[in-house]
Amino acid sequence: MEQLLNVFKALSDETRLRILKIAEKGEICVCDLVSVLGMSQPKISFHLNVLKDAGLLKDRKQGKWVHYSINDSDLFKRFLMLSVLERISDEAVKENLTKLKKVINIKNNNKCCER
Repeated sequence: MEQLLNVFKALSDETRLRILKIAEKGEICVCDLVSVLGMSQPKISFHLNVLKDAGLLKDRKQGKWVHYSINDSDLFKRFLMLSVLERISDEAVKENLTKLKKVINIKNNNKCCER
């Protein structure tokens, strides 16, 4: 039951829902989320840890940077997350997705997190 509580706790916060909606578009680095959400790195890391502990995100380290993506290894969690995310329109996170496109364009011209 504790694991189920962690999943619903992770889904009960607007910032974490925004992170999931952004991660739905593909793998994202912590530094990108800092730029996109306009929050400090420690706050973003806190929310990412909650999502990771709930099994909703997985991480991959590349040098000193950590990249996050949707964890689709648990079918129940994946269906639950898809059900939640489909109810959040892209319009609701339009500003974040616009910033994400800009960050990706910058990244394509530079190395990750070196702006």
